[in-house]
Amino acid sequence: MFSIYGLSGPVFHGTLEELGRMPQVMRRRPVKAVEPIGEGFHAQINAAIPSGFHAAAPEAPAISAYQEMLQVDQERGPLYHADQIMQRDVIVVAIGDAVEDAWRVLIARGIHQAPVLDAQGRLVGIVSERDLLTTFNLEAGRIRDLLKKNVGDVMSTPVVSADPITDIRRIADVMLAHGVDGVPIVNDLDALVGFISRSDVLRAVITDPPLSLWR
Repeated sequence: MFSIYGLSGPVFHGTLEELGRMPQVMRRRPVKAVEPIGEGFHAQINAAIPSGFHAAAPEAPAISAYQEMLQVDQERGPLYHADQIMQRDVIVVAIGDAVEDAWRVLIARGIHQAPVLDAQGRLVGIVSERDLLTTFNLEAGRIRDLLKKNVGDVMSTPVVSADPITDIRRIADVMLAHGVDGVPIVNDLDALVGFISRSDVLRAVITDPPLSLWR
């Protein structure tokens, strides 16, 4: 399940399909599917194979190894949920922080974005390096020409969040469809409990045991 949090609090809670119909969330153009290979391509391949050519029959050991691999694949665990891969030590900034202070937090922690909380500790938005850079120029790594603005003036709001038990495939879908680089994880008490970035999703895919994407 997903939610949308703004300055007035939670404004939506529902499924991925319902989220796509919310006017508050801007959607990118859908990813274009790969064009299927036509029959003409296969005909060209067949014509290129010499007459009388037959592929060598696979040896029994190879078949056995392949069958063992299939068995391992069938025994993989279920897909990860958000709470299994999310970052629990979430770096946040306050809505009233100066943009200069927020920038220093991102640089010091080596991150590119951070959830924004209000005075009551509620999620109200997300701010990125790109948002902050609209208020100043950098010269030799130092800030110059600084506009006196707070995080609340430049953050992105409302922000899409997910429940801790949300399937990470659906979180990845939100990242692609809505053009976001990270999704805050909020529990049923509206408390921020984690954060998932694109790197977290990719890391889950390459971990051992491998993640099954087909269940």
